[in-house]
Amino acid sequence: MNHADRRPLLLARNRIRDAVRDYFDRQGFIEVECAALQVSPGNEAHLHAFATERIGTDASRRVLYLHTSPEFACKKLLAAGEEKIYCLASVYRNRERGSLHAPEFTMLEWYRANASYDAVIEDCIAILKLAAEMSGSKRFRFRDLQSDPYAGSERITVADAFRRYAGIDLMRTIATGPDAAALAAAATKAGIKTAPDDTWSDIFSRVLVERIEPHLGIGKPTILDQYPRSEAALARASAHDPRLAERFELFICGVELANGFGELTDAAEQRRRFEMEMEEKARIYHERYPIDEDLLAALSAMPEASGVALGFDRLVMLATAADSIDRVMWTPPEN
Repeated sequence: MNHADRRPLLLARNRIRDAVRDYFDRQGFIEVECAALQVSPGNEAHLHAFATERIGTDASRRVLYLHTSPEFACKKLLAAGEEKIYCLASVYRNRERGSLHAPEFTMLEWYRANASYDAVIEDCIAILKLAAEMSGSKRFRFRDLQSDPYAGSERITVADAFRRYAGIDLMRTIATGPDAAALAAAATKAGIKTAPDDTWSDIFSRVLVERIEPHLGIGKPTILDQYPRSEAALARASAHDPRLAERFELFICGVELANGFGELTDAAEQRRRFEMEMEEKARIYHERYPIDEDLLAALSAMPEASGVALGFDRLVMLATAADSIDRVMWTPPEN
């Protein structure tokens, strides 16, 4: 890539970064810096980490991981008494590379204690407008798609999206718990291929990627809301329906930009979910990551909170109409 061609995009990146910091500072947030080396990189089945080894002064050895998100560290800070925090962090994810993925990228993550997740959704919309303004285009573009951050946003539940774009009654397949056979039958009828050993989550993800995500964030931002509880390992259950969780994703031009939660603070339930995720990881990938016991201990002291993880490189890419995140990274990681 020619640096001179990319330089205007990189300068826009810096303007967007500064505007985001200014936004949070004006909102009374504190910027925090979270250590990249952690005892656990996260406990989601399909999230893959980089492992390293810490050698002590006594020559003892311990496996540590580069964090896949600053989430665990931020939650410990909430438990310690911080109330409004944000973090711009380099994060690391293995097995990821493409126009929208890199093994090292920048995550913007923030948390509001004692706030509903409607409040962090409002933050997302404000950040979109800032990014559009700082880029000078006032529109988001990805390939041949456009989205106007000033046009308001569409908010649709996952169940409604499945019904609208795939003709699938999702709630019927989780009436008494995730029913893989029921979802497989519905997906097959909709023309989506399934395999005999697919889990409910496998089929859910395939329908989401193939039939739903391409329609989201076209013309204006889309908030995809109320995920099934089984697809929200770190979110608290919905007060309106225990089968659902307080999880949303923000989409622009068919691209997932942010993932937010009403945060789970029940340590016993969080342990159960982590263990289930690691069982699934072991089944598929033949590995598992440790559970961060300090995090689980901190949850008992953590206030009710809502938080968001937003892919900062993707934000800049969409705001500058770049065709890949590599074009908006000062020094893209090697392929």
